[in-house]
Amino acid sequence: MDQNKKRIVYFSHGGGPLPLLGDPGHKAMIDFMRVLPEQITRPDLILVISAHWEEAMPTLLGSPNPPMFYDYYGFPPETYKVNYPAPGAPESAKKIAGMLMAAGIPSRIDPTRGYDHGHFIPLLMMYPEAEIPTLQLSLIRDLDPERHLQLGEALRPLLEENVLIIGSGFSFHNMSAFSWSPSSKPDPANDTFQDWLIEANTAPNYADTRRALLNWAQAPHARYCHPREEHLLPLLVCAGLAQSSAQILFDDLILGKRGLAFGW
Repeated sequence: MDQNKKRIVYFSHGGGPLPLLGDPGHKAMIDFMRVLPEQITRPDLILVISAHWEEAMPTLLGSPNPPMFYDYYGFPPETYKVNYPAPGAPESAKKIAGMLMAAGIPSRIDPTRGYDHGHFIPLLMMYPEAEIPTLQLSLIRDLDPERHLQLGEALRPLLEENVLIIGSGFSFHNMSAFSWSPSSKPDPANDTFQDWLIEANTAPNYADTRRALLNWAQAPHARYCHPREEHLLPLLVCAGLAQSSAQILFDDLILGKRGLAFGW
Protein backbone atom coordinates (compact mmCIF):
# COMPACT_ATOMS: atom_id res chain seq x y z
CA MET A 1 0.00 0.00 0.00
CA ASP A 2 1.26 3.49 -0.83
CA GLN A 3 1.56 5.11 2.61
CA ASN A 4 1.92 8.55 1.02
CA LYS A 5 -1.70 8.49 -0.10
CA LYS A 6 -4.50 9.69 2.12
CA ARG A 7 -6.47 7.31 4.34
CA ILE A 8 -8.70 9.90 6.06
CA VAL A 9 -10.37 12.91 4.44
CA TYR A 10 -12.82 15.57 5.54
CA PHE A 11 -14.60 17.70 2.95
CA SER A 12 -17.61 19.83 2.19
CA HIS A 13 -20.22 17.80 0.31
CA GLY A 14 -22.11 20.79 -1.11
CA GLY A 15 -25.76 21.80 -1.09
CA GLY A 16 -28.12 18.84 -1.50
CA PRO A 17 -28.00 17.38 -5.02
CA LEU A 18 -26.72 20.64 -6.58
CA PRO A 19 -23.32 19.10 -7.48
CA LEU A 20 -25.11 16.49 -9.61
CA LEU A 21 -27.08 19.23 -11.37
CA GLY A 22 -23.92 21.00 -12.50
CA ASP A 23 -24.52 24.04 -10.29
CA PRO A 24 -21.83 26.63 -11.16
CA GLY A 25 -21.36 27.47 -7.48
CA HIS A 26 -20.07 23.93 -6.98
CA LYS A 27 -17.70 23.72 -9.95
CA ALA A 28 -14.48 23.87 -7.94
CA MET A 29 -15.78 21.26 -5.50
CA ILE A 30 -16.94 18.95 -8.32
CA ASP A 31 -13.54 19.17 -10.03
CA PHE A 32 -11.84 18.40 -6.71
CA MET A 33 -14.03 15.38 -6.00
CA ARG A 34 -13.40 13.87 -9.40
CA VAL A 35 -9.61 13.93 -8.99
CA LEU A 36 -9.57 13.12 -5.26
CA PRO A 37 -9.29 9.32 -5.79
CA GLU A 38 -5.84 9.93 -7.28
CA GLN A 39 -4.69 11.12 -3.84
CA ILE A 40 -6.28 8.20 -2.00
CA THR A 41 -5.22 4.59 -1.78
CA ARG A 42 -8.02 2.64 -3.47
CA PRO A 43 -9.79 1.16 -0.45
CA ASP A 44 -11.42 -2.18 0.22
CA LEU A 45 -14.06 -0.41 2.34
CA ILE A 46 -15.29 3.18 2.66
CA LEU A 47 -16.61 4.45 5.99
CA VAL A 48 -18.52 7.75 5.82
CA ILE A 49 -19.31 9.90 8.86
CA SER A 50 -22.15 12.04 7.52
CA ALA A 51 -23.41 15.32 8.94
CA HIS A 52 -26.91 14.20 7.94
CA TRP A 53 -27.35 11.39 10.44
CA GLU A 54 -27.67 11.88 14.19
CA GLU A 55 -28.59 9.23 16.75
CA ALA A 56 -28.59 8.97 20.53
CA MET A 57 -25.53 6.72 20.25
CA PRO A 58 -23.14 6.02 17.36
CA THR A 59 -25.05 3.94 14.82
CA LEU A 60 -23.82 2.01 11.78
CA LEU A 61 -25.64 0.95 8.64
CA GLY A 62 -26.24 -2.78 8.73
CA SER A 63 -27.94 -3.60 5.44
CA PRO A 64 -26.03 -5.63 2.83
CA ASN A 65 -27.75 -3.48 0.17
CA PRO A 66 -28.64 -0.10 1.67
CA PRO A 67 -31.45 1.82 -0.05
CA MET A 68 -31.27 5.48 -1.03
CA PHE A 69 -32.36 8.12 1.47
CA TYR A 70 -33.20 11.36 -0.36
CA ASP A 71 -32.92 13.76 2.57
CA TYR A 72 -33.41 16.95 0.56
CA TYR A 73 -36.52 18.78 -0.56
CA GLY A 74 -37.77 20.86 -3.46
CA PHE A 75 -35.37 19.69 -6.16
CA PRO A 76 -36.13 18.42 -9.69
CA PRO A 77 -37.72 14.96 -9.98
CA GLU A 78 -34.58 13.40 -11.45
CA THR A 79 -32.70 14.02 -8.20
CA TYR A 80 -35.04 11.55 -6.50
CA LYS A 81 -34.10 8.83 -8.97
CA VAL A 82 -30.34 9.02 -8.35
CA ASN A 83 -28.98 5.61 -7.39
CA TYR A 84 -25.71 4.59 -5.79
CA PRO A 85 -25.89 0.79 -5.59
CA ALA A 86 -22.64 0.17 -3.71
CA PRO A 87 -22.89 -2.89 -1.46
CA GLY A 88 -23.08 -2.45 2.28
CA ALA A 89 -20.76 -4.19 4.73
CA PRO A 90 -22.71 -5.65 7.64
CA GLU A 91 -19.81 -7.77 8.89
CA SER A 92 -17.58 -4.70 8.98
CA ALA A 93 -20.32 -2.86 10.85
CA LYS A 94 -20.22 -5.54 13.54
CA LYS A 95 -16.43 -5.32 13.69
CA ILE A 96 -16.50 -1.52 14.08
CA ALA A 97 -19.19 -1.79 16.75
CA GLY A 98 -16.79 -4.11 18.58
CA MET A 99 -14.01 -1.51 18.36
CA LEU A 100 -16.30 1.08 19.88
CA MET A 101 -17.40 -1.26 22.65
CA ALA A 102 -13.74 -2.02 23.47
CA ALA A 103 -13.26 1.73 23.97
CA GLY A 104 -16.30 1.92 26.25
CA ILE A 105 -18.56 3.51 23.62
CA PRO A 106 -21.94 1.78 23.20
CA SER A 107 -23.25 1.67 19.64
CA ARG A 108 -25.95 0.04 17.57
CA ILE A 109 -26.49 -1.20 14.02
CA ASP A 110 -29.46 -0.05 11.93
CA PRO A 111 -30.42 -2.73 9.37
CA THR A 112 -32.85 -0.57 7.37
CA ARG A 113 -31.51 2.99 6.95
CA GLY A 114 -30.11 4.01 3.57
CA TYR A 115 -27.34 6.19 2.18
CA ASP A 116 -28.09 9.88 2.74
CA HIS A 117 -26.83 12.62 0.43
CA GLY A 118 -23.78 13.31 2.60
CA HIS A 119 -22.81 9.79 1.57
CA PHE A 120 -23.96 9.25 -1.99
CA ILE A 121 -23.31 12.71 -3.49
CA PRO A 122 -19.52 12.69 -2.98
CA LEU A 123 -19.16 8.98 -3.72
CA LEU A 124 -21.01 9.35 -7.01
CA MET A 125 -18.33 11.82 -8.05
CA MET A 126 -15.38 9.95 -6.54
CA TYR A 127 -16.25 6.32 -7.30
CA PRO A 128 -19.17 6.35 -9.77
CA GLU A 129 -18.77 2.63 -10.50
CA ALA A 130 -20.17 1.95 -6.98
CA GLU A 131 -18.13 -1.23 -6.59
CA ILE A 132 -16.47 -0.58 -3.23
CA PRO A 133 -18.47 -1.67 -0.15
CA THR A 134 -19.47 1.31 1.97
CA LEU A 135 -20.64 1.93 5.50
CA GLN A 136 -22.07 4.97 7.22
CA LEU A 137 -21.58 6.00 10.84
CA SER A 138 -23.87 8.49 12.55
CA LEU A 139 -23.02 11.48 14.67
CA ILE A 140 -24.13 11.56 18.30
CA ARG A 141 -27.23 13.66 18.75
CA ASP A 142 -25.94 15.74 21.67
CA LEU A 143 -23.26 17.17 19.31
CA ASP A 144 -20.69 17.12 22.14
CA PRO A 145 -17.21 17.77 20.73
CA GLU A 146 -15.49 15.59 23.34
CA ARG A 147 -17.61 12.57 22.45
CA HIS A 148 -16.89 13.01 18.74
CA LEU A 149 -13.14 13.29 19.30
CA GLN A 150 -13.37 10.12 21.41
CA LEU A 151 -15.36 8.43 18.66
CA GLY A 152 -12.53 9.04 16.21
CA GLU A 153 -9.92 7.93 18.73
CA ALA A 154 -11.79 4.65 19.24
CA LEU A 155 -11.69 3.96 15.49
CA ARG A 156 -7.89 4.02 15.23
CA PRO A 157 -7.64 0.22 14.72
CA LEU A 158 -9.12 0.90 11.25
CA LEU A 159 -5.77 2.40 10.27
CA GLU A 160 -4.39 -1.15 10.24
CA GLU A 161 -6.77 -2.00 7.40
CA ASN A 162 -7.30 -0.71 3.87
CA VAL A 163 -10.24 1.49 4.82
CA LEU A 164 -10.95 5.00 3.57
CA ILE A 165 -12.61 7.15 6.25
CA ILE A 166 -14.56 10.17 4.99
CA GLY A 167 -15.88 12.96 7.17
CA SER A 168 -18.66 14.44 5.04
CA GLY A 169 -19.84 17.83 6.26
CA PHE A 170 -19.15 21.46 5.38
CA SER A 171 -16.55 23.76 6.92
CA PHE A 172 -19.05 26.63 6.62
CA HIS A 173 -22.71 25.93 7.25
CA ASN A 174 -24.77 29.05 7.83
CA MET A 175 -27.62 28.48 5.38
CA SER A 176 -28.86 32.07 5.51
CA ALA A 177 -25.42 33.41 4.57
CA PHE A 178 -24.70 31.37 1.43
CA SER A 179 -24.68 33.26 -1.85
CA TRP A 180 -27.09 31.79 -4.40
CA SER A 181 -26.07 34.28 -7.12
CA PRO A 182 -23.12 33.90 -9.53
CA SER A 183 -21.29 36.82 -7.90
CA SER A 184 -20.29 36.89 -4.25
CA LYS A 185 -18.73 39.42 -1.92
CA PRO A 186 -15.79 38.78 0.39
CA ASP A 187 -16.79 37.52 3.82
CA PRO A 188 -14.11 38.38 6.40
CA ALA A 189 -15.87 36.45 9.16
CA ASN A 190 -15.93 33.28 7.04
CA ASP A 191 -12.28 33.78 6.10
CA THR A 192 -11.21 34.26 9.70
CA PHE A 193 -12.87 31.05 10.86
CA GLN A 194 -11.56 29.01 7.94
CA ASP A 195 -8.04 30.26 8.66
CA TRP A 196 -8.52 29.22 12.30
CA LEU A 197 -9.59 25.75 11.17
CA ILE A 198 -6.47 25.45 9.03
CA GLU A 199 -4.23 26.49 11.90
CA ALA A 200 -5.95 24.09 14.30
CA ASN A 201 -5.78 21.07 12.04
CA THR A 202 -2.26 21.59 10.72
CA ALA A 203 -0.78 22.00 14.22
CA PRO A 204 2.36 19.86 14.61
CA ASN A 205 0.99 17.80 17.51
CA TYR A 206 -2.39 16.26 18.21
CA ALA A 207 -2.66 17.69 21.72
CA ASP A 208 -2.88 21.21 20.29
CA THR A 209 -5.34 20.17 17.59
CA ARG A 210 -7.51 18.35 20.12
CA ARG A 211 -7.56 21.30 22.51
CA ALA A 212 -8.51 23.70 19.73
CA LEU A 213 -11.28 21.50 18.32
CA LEU A 214 -12.66 20.73 21.76
CA ASN A 215 -13.13 24.49 22.19
CA TRP A 216 -14.05 25.26 18.60
CA ALA A 217 -17.07 27.37 19.62
CA GLN A 218 -14.69 29.94 21.13
CA ALA A 219 -12.93 30.42 17.78
CA PRO A 220 -13.47 33.74 15.99
CA HIS A 221 -16.89 33.83 14.26
CA ALA A 222 -17.49 30.17 15.08
CA ARG A 223 -21.23 30.50 15.61
CA TYR A 224 -21.65 32.66 12.53
CA CYS A 225 -20.09 29.90 10.44
CA HIS A 226 -21.83 27.09 12.34
CA PRO A 227 -25.08 28.16 14.04
CA ARG A 228 -25.48 24.41 14.58
CA GLU A 229 -22.33 22.28 14.44
CA GLU A 230 -23.43 19.02 12.81
CA HIS A 231 -21.50 19.81 9.62
CA LEU A 232 -18.28 20.45 11.56
CA LEU A 233 -18.35 17.38 13.80
CA PRO A 234 -17.29 14.87 11.10
CA LEU A 235 -14.02 16.81 11.08
CA LEU A 236 -13.56 16.14 14.80
CA VAL A 237 -14.09 12.41 14.27
CA CYS A 238 -11.46 12.44 11.51
CA ALA A 239 -8.98 14.43 13.58
CA GLY A 240 -9.42 12.09 16.54
CA LEU A 241 -8.81 9.12 14.29
CA ALA A 242 -5.75 10.58 12.54
CA GLN A 243 -3.98 12.18 15.51
CA SER A 244 -1.54 13.81 13.11
CA SER A 245 -1.16 17.07 11.24
CA ALA A 246 -3.60 17.46 8.35
CA GLN A 247 -2.82 18.57 4.82
CA ILE A 248 -5.09 21.06 3.07
CA LEU A 249 -6.52 19.38 -0.03
CA PHE A 250 -9.06 22.03 -1.05
CA ASP A 251 -9.67 25.66 -0.15
CA ASP A 252 -12.08 27.35 -2.53
CA LEU A 253 -15.50 28.92 -2.83
CA ILE A 254 -18.67 26.87 -2.64
CA LEU A 255 -21.86 28.89 -3.03
CA GLY A 256 -19.86 32.01 -2.30
CA LYS A 257 -18.21 30.75 0.91
CA ARG A 258 -14.83 29.17 1.51
CA GLY A 259 -15.03 25.42 1.90
CA LEU A 260 -12.11 23.34 3.12
CA ALA A 261 -11.00 19.77 2.69
CA PHE A 262 -8.35 18.14 4.85
CA GLY A 263 -6.48 14.89 4.33
CA TRP A 264 -4.39 12.72 6.64
